[in-house]
Amino acid sequence: MIARDTVEALPEAFRAAARAVALRVEEFPDDGMLDDLDLADGFELTGLYDGIPLTQKSVMHQPEGPDVIWLFRRPILDEWAERSDVGFRALVAHIMVHELAHHFGWSDDDIATIDRWWE
Repeated sequence: MIARDTVEALPEAFRAAARAVALRVEEFPDDGMLDDLDLADGFELTGLYDGIPLTQKSVMHQPEGPDVIWLFRRPILDEWAERSDVGFRALVAHIMVHELAHHFGWSDDDIATIDRWWE
């Protein structure tokens, strides 16, 4: 799976924590997700991180469930079909890194060192 391959390609310092994030692939985001993000169209959302970023967790944190990265198949396919400048694997990897950035609390500069999207 492309998303898991992306995790395995991360720098070693991040791999173990990234492996602990559950991965869900669904056709579309559900209505509750769209409402929470104030989005009207399910095609606007290709991925979503659902959890508490590591930068905000403490030993006192009581987890309500696992951290999850959601990937939405139809919106990803739609974006890929509309673009002509990126391959499918690269697009999925980019979405996955972006969602992992929420988990790790990465800045845009941090993301740029891992995901050289523009190259």
